[in-house]
Formats: sequence, C-alpha cells, structure tokens
Amino acid sequence: MTALSPLSVTLLVAVTVGLAAAILAWRERPEPGATWLAVLLAGQVWWATFLVFELEAATLPAKALWYDVQWLGVVVIPVGWLFFALAYTGYDRYVTPFSVAVVSIVPAATVAVAAAGDPGNLLAVDRVVRETAVGTFLDVVPGPLYYVIAGYTYLLGAVGSIPLIQLVRDDARPFRGQSAALLVGTAAPWGGSVAYLSGAIPIPGLDPTPLVFVISGVGYLLALSRFRLLTLAPAPRRRARQLVFEQLHDPVFVVGTEGLLVDLNESSAETFGVDRREAIGQSASAVVPKYDAVSGLDAEGDKPRAVPIVGRDGRRPYEATVRDVVDDHGRTTARVITYHDVGAYLGQQQRLNVLNRVFRHDVRTETNLIQGYAEQLRSDPTDERALSVIEKSAGRMLELSERTRTAGELFDPTEESESAPLTDVVDEAVAEARAVAPDARIEVGRVAAVPVPAVLEVVLGNLCTNAVGHNDADAPWMRIDAAVADGWVEVTVADDGPGIDPAEYDVLDRGTETPLRHGSGIGLWIVKWGVDHLGGRISFDEREPTGTIVTVCVPVDRSETPGADPDGEPPNLPLDDSATADESASLGPPPNAGR
Repeated sequence: MTALSPLSVTLLVAVTVGLAAAILAWRERPEPGATWLAVLLAGQVWWATFLVFELEAATLPAKALWYDVQWLGVVVIPVGWLFFALAYTGYDRYVTPFSVAVVSIVPAATVAVAAAGDPGNLLAVDRVVRETAVGTFLDVVPGPLYYVIAGYTYLLGAVGSIPLIQLVRDDARPFRGQSAALLVGTAAPWGGSVAYLSGAIPIPGLDPTPLVFVISGVGYLLALSRFRLLTLAPAPRRRARQLVFEQLHDPVFVVGTEGLLVDLNESSAETFGVDRREAIGQSASAVVPKYDAVSGLDAEGDKPRAVPIVGRDGRRPYEATVRDVVDDHGRTTARVITYHDVGAYLGQQQRLNVLNRVFRHDVRTETNLIQGYAEQLRSDPTDERALSVIEKSAGRMLELSERTRTAGELFDPTEESESAPLTDVVDEAVAEARAVAPDARIEVGRVAAVPVPAVLEVVLGNLCTNAVGHNDADAPWMRIDAAVADGWVEVTVADDGPGIDPAEYDVLDRGTETPLRHGSGIGLWIVKWGVDHLGGRISFDEREPTGTIVTVCVPVDRSETPGADPDGEPPNLPLDDSATADESASLGPPPNAGR
C-alpha cells in the first residue's frame, strides 16, 4: 500500500477536526445559527476530503474529476458563513428562503459549470499535474469564472463578518470570545486563498486554503466548547431588547437629529392612534404629541414635565422624559422621548390627601360634636335639640362613610372596568336624585344609546343628587342632557340652586388641599376623580337668573364601540396646552359637582 502524502495527512487532520465541529454544531439545532454552521463545516469537510482523492489519484483525468467535485464544498462555505453570522447575531429576519435562493445563484451556477465538465474553460484555462516533495496535485490556471466566484466568496465573507466584529467589543465576555474564535476560523482560509491568488505560496500552483482548515476547525471547536457557541448566542438578546421596546407599556418615540421620526413602539401607535408605517420619516412635530413642549427638555437634568394629551383613553397627564442616544464617539445620533401616564399616580396622591383630611378633620369634628351633645343628654335626657344634632351628625358621618367607600371601590385596580348603556346610566342618576328630593322637578332631554364606562354612573349620580340636594327651593329644578359627537359623550346637568363656594373651585383647581384651604366634603372630589379616571373634562357656567350648568365630556367605551374615534379633542371644551406639572393634577377648570 502506498503511503499517504504529507498534504493528504494534513488534510485528513482537517477533515477529522471539521467533522467533529460539524457534528457538535448539528446537535445544537435549533439554536440560532446551528444549522448554517453545520453547513459551513460540511462544506470544508467536503472540500478537504475530495482534495485527498485528487492528491492520491494517479492520472490527470481522475485528478480533474475530483477537482470538479470539490466545487460543491467550495461554494457552500461562504453561503453557510453568511447566513450563520446573520442568524447567530440576531439578524435572522434576513435568513429567508428567498434570500437564500438569491445568494445561491452564483454558487449554483458554478457547480453547474463544474458538473458539466467546465465547457469553455470557465473555471480552469489549463490543468497539469505537478509533482512535489509534499505530494502530487493538479496545477490549474484559473479561468474567468474562478475569479468571479472568488470575489463573490470574499464579499459574502466580509458581509457576514460585520455583525461578528461588532461583538468583539461587546460588554459580555463570552460573546467577545465567541466572535474572536469565529473570525480567526474564517480568516485563516481567506488568508490561504489570498496567498494562492497572489502567488505568494513557495510551491507554485498549490492552493493552501483547504490545508488551513485545521486552524479553522480548531477555532470553531474552541468557540463551541470553551465559549459555549450556539448554547449562549447573542440572537435572543437582540430579540429580547426589541421585544422590550415593542411591549413597553409606556409610549416611546425615537427622533433623529434632524427632527424626523426614526421609530416608535406599539404602545405609541395604540395610545395616540398613530399609523407606524406612515409616521416614520415624518417631522416629529407632526407626529409626537406636544413635541414642542417636551423637545426642549434637557436630557441630562431637567425635571420631567407633565403635559395633558388626548389619546385613545381620553385626556390624561403624561410625564415626558428625554434621553440622548450617543454613539461610541460621544455624538448624539437620536433622542428617545418616553411618555409616562401619571394620571393614576396623581389621582392616588390626591385621594390619599383628601381621605387623610376627611378622617383627620371631618370625622373628628363630627365625633367631637356627638361627644359634646351626648354629655348634654346625660345631664338632661329630655333635650330634643341635642338629640337632633346627634342624629344629624351621625347621618353625616354615615354619608361620609358611604362616599369614602365609593371613592375606594371606584378605582380598585383589581376590578375590571365595565360598561353600561348611557340611557341606563342617566336613568340611574335621575333615580338617585328623586330619592334625595322627591318633590324635585327633573327634566331629561334626548339621550343617545351608546355604551359608556360604568364609572360615569358614579359621576352623574353625585352631580344629580347634589344639584337637587343642595337647593333651598321647595321644588328644586334640574335638567340633564346627553349627546355624542366624534366618539365623545357630552353630558350637561343644569340646576337653579345657589351655586358652589368659589373656595371649593380653588381647591380643585390647585389639585391639593392644605390645612387652611380644603374642601367641605368629598363628593366634589369623587366627581373630579371619576372624570380624570375616564380621561375626560368638566367645566361649569353660571345660569341665569340662578343656578349652575355642569358639562362632563368623556370618551365613549371603545371596547363596545370599535368604530368610535376618541383621538380628537373633546367637543366644545378647549384644551390648555400650557399646563405644567403643577397644573396637571387638575387638568382644567373646576367642575360644578358634589358639595
């Protein structure tokens, strides 16, 4: 038996190492890039294996045959490398059957030419057998298609290396090691090919590319074993970051340095009714809500600003924060604007302050009153006035307790929001008013039959009962009307009562209470909280000759009315675009609601 040449021995070592790496890669399927890495390594093994057949063949035709067979492995390697790099680094959206077919056109044409026996000498102009001390191989003069496929191979290799080079500077040590080992594994064959084409090899005609597959295989084995290639890939991290951006509850806009919208997440599109496809590329001032108000924020230290914005959930206060996107050279490439819905937070703070005042001041006042007149009853059990005062005070405490419970249940986050027909909501509010004042003259105008949030029932109930309950007339008058326009419900409650103390308006307008400046009850606050919770607006006007008119504007329940369009402004209620963080707690003129 003839001993193998040194070249064949070296190639068999490369085949063994490459085959081991290919098996390891194949076993890691379906990890990102595992299949394509196995394809790449299979191409190297194919090339090196049939090069051994070529070296050991005795005749020129036999060597030429095995030379042509090698082309299948030659063209598979760059294709496998490109799609492995894309899938491994998280750019798998580019790895599609169509893209694979397009990239494979040139390699497939090369294999077809080789399979046809190279007609026209496109791959090799001339072929001769060259005997050397290290082995007998086929010395070819490259044809035009040879240089085309070589250039195409370098192009695919360069494109695939770009995302891996980016990982060399990654903060995660395993990814740095993986990318370095992979780049070494692919750079070695490139170097051999360049040396062959440039004539830098001491042995003329010898293509060392398959020989350095030993280095390539070792690099891939090192990446697979030492740096956990495929089992710890960066692809999920890229996907996870994209998922966080898309699924983030807060609306986020990315604006370029030229003031054009670069990107926005799903929450932005849903909250503000923005078409993502049409919005990207447009001026930020035309798409980003209140852009002129928030774009001046200093990303380094300015305090976030709360601005009132009308979105799909009505009019709510959003706190805007701005962060600069800076590249590796310290240059700002974009700005990220995030809107945080602070309506729930501000409402919770208000409720805590008001309820604290109720228990600290109102309850204690009534308790002291009851205690004082109870002492008087002890000394004179027949004192009817003391008994009457105690009964009225106890009634006020019971009413306050019921209103406090209502305030707590109204915004319970564990309760799912419900909807009800507007006609039923108005009827319920009117029934509550009649229960408070049976002699009241109550008129009901035309009411549209549309679904509205059930919270509106509490709001209107308080408005109607207070309209007739705090009226000194023998037969108080009240009228309620409800209309729908552009996805908004506008309810008007008019009465002929004495009106509300301006001090009550002042407290609501500021949005906070102080020991010296606070409301006289909790009903007015419940109305305000309910309207704010629904993302609506309330306003009041004086009525001639006496009385007040309260207007409540809230969005239609969109879960029951898909065709509603609440993205516009509430009708007949102009919005104040200059609201600041201090004003955002009230977001508009004070209502004429519960006393």
